[in-house]
Amino acid sequence: MDWPISEVARMSGVTARTLRHYDETGLLPPARIGANGHRYYEEHQLLLLQQILVLRALGVGLPEIGRILSAQVDEVDALRGHHRRLLAERDRLDALAATVSRTIAALEQSRKDGNPMTINRPENLFEGIQPSHYAENMRDFPELAEEVGRRAATMSQAEADAGHRERTAQMIRLAELMAAGHPADADPVQAEIDAQYRALTRLRTVSVEEYRAIGRSCVDNDAWRTAYEAIAPGLAAYQRDAIEAYAATRLR
Repeated sequence: MDWPISEVARMSGVTARTLRHYDETGLLPPARIGANGHRYYEEHQLLLLQQILVLRALGVGLPEIGRILSAQVDEVDALRGHHRRLLAERDRLDALAATVSRTIAALEQSRKDGNPMTINRPENLFEGIQPSHYAENMRDFPELAEEVGRRAATMSQAEADAGHRERTAQMIRLAELMAAGHPADADPVQAEIDAQYRALTRLRTVSVEEYRAIGRSCVDNDAWRTAYEAIAPGLAAYQRDAIEAYAATRLR
């Protein structure tokens, strides 16, 4: 039994255009091409597609997926390996979810009490986050991602925790300024953005347009937006607007 590309797209949630791209790059050729020129897929291709989608969900790039698939012999062994990766990723996400939940509770309590947030065990903010995730978070900015990746490769977990602690503190300070009613272009907000920009330029020079793009990514990048919104609703857009104001007034 085989299925046309349109049916495979419907079943998998992958567009027909993506499936054609997988064929053109040699990642997932169809079982056959019909007289009408349409691609048809059999069970073996569906299993390969499942593996591709699992690896994509885990953040593996297409070239690496191609190498993984070409090295595979037994489908069951391959699926066991993917299953282990998924379980590890589930555990990591569970730890991150618990971390964010604790931060939300602490922020809500601090607002209720009218006091600044205090963290008894700051290391708890960073459970589930590893140094290798730095470069993944900068994937929309390849040159920065390359530099971040080089630094992350030599970074200890203690150094990673310190970096996350500082970034989380920055986000909390911005959230407090937002809650206090300061507009994104207010001096205290711009001072926070200036500190962030200077930290970023210690990695390498960042152009005005690139910094604006980084600001937009606070909203457009799902992972970034989730991190900001976990601290305070509206914080992602507030950070974006603050960066835009900084770029317009201080980086011209």
